Amino acid sequence: MIRYVKSKAADLFPGYFAMVMATGTLSVAWDWLGAEPISRALLYFNSVAYALLWFFTLVRLIWFFPRMKADLTSHALGPGFFTIVAGTCVYGTQLIVLGHHYAAAGYLWCLGVLLWLVIMYTFFTAMTIREQKPKLSEGINGAWLIAAVSTQSVSALGTLLSPHAGGAKEELLFFTLCMYLLGCMLYLNIIALIFYRFMFLEFKGSTLTPPYWINMGAVAITTLAGSTLILHTQHFSLLVEIVPFLKGFTLFFWITGSWWIPLLFILTIWRHLFHRYPLKYDPQYWGMAFPLAMYTAGTYQLSKALNLPFLAAIPRTMAWIALGTWLIGILLLLHHRYREIKDR
Repeated sequence: MIRYVKSKAADLFPGYFAMVMATGTLSVAWDWLGAEPISRALLYFNSVAYALLWFFTLVRLIWFFPRMKADLTSHALGPGFFTIVAGTCVYGTQLIVLGHHYAAAGYLWCLGVLLWLVIMYTFFTAMTIREQKPKLSEGINGAWLIAAVSTQSVSALGTLLSPHAGGAKEELLFFTLCMYLLGCMLYLNIIALIFYRFMFLEFKGSTLTPPYWINMGAVAITTLAGSTLILHTQHFSLLVEIVPFLKGFTLFFWITGSWWIPLLFILTIWRHLFHRYPLKYDPQYWGMAFPLAMYTAGTYQLSKALNLPFLAAIPRTMAWIALGTWLIGILLLLHHRYREIKDR
């Protein structure tokens, strides 16, 4: 048993917390849409998944630190560590929306901020100073945008916590506003490189991995973070003064995410039908499930923030697509585990 745990921890994919991100976001979206049984079931599942992933992560940190360090300073695997930050903050958001557990969410937010500081500056420092760097076509992918996702997740959870921050309410909202803007900056910088790769470098079916859906997921969570700030303007005078800017900027990112969706669906069909790339389980699959769930949640919040009820029709449809994608991921995971046990 111990050998099995260590072997799984040693090979743990750094971006596995994307499962927590996808499940938590989907749960929040269904709760806002009034489907409490679905959202509750997803909360219970996510609580187990979050605890298990932290268990294997800590085992890896203690017994396989050199491998973990090598992954964190890798162009290909390093960005996956940002899912730990985003997963922590999304789970905290889930606890607030479904159970009003502000104290537990507050601890998770503090943990998320600490992890954000460590991972953000370790990763980008390592990428900057390393002597041997890969070509752009080999070194960057959609997972890099999880840096922006993690930043926006800190912003969104912090904003939800702000009404319960007592005398530090304005300071917390100023911090979450700064994180929102920082997340916007990270997205715009990174997506320019990814778009250049899409348009001007060779792109094969095997190259289009699920994390490229984060091209859309990053702006979807930006929409959620911006909308959440707009809905909390009554707590901070500065937010009131810049509401027109926040509304315009948040709408800009929402339409950017909306533009990505048809293109990503077309490219996914191109990958699996035309190039016959097999649909099998890969931890990176959750990099596709999360953006669809986040677009659902972000659009719902945007409809409230901009007082546009007609936009609420979109999440009512997207929620089913996101749930179907999540269920496919679970079925693929179960099949993968079954085959694994059978082959032992």
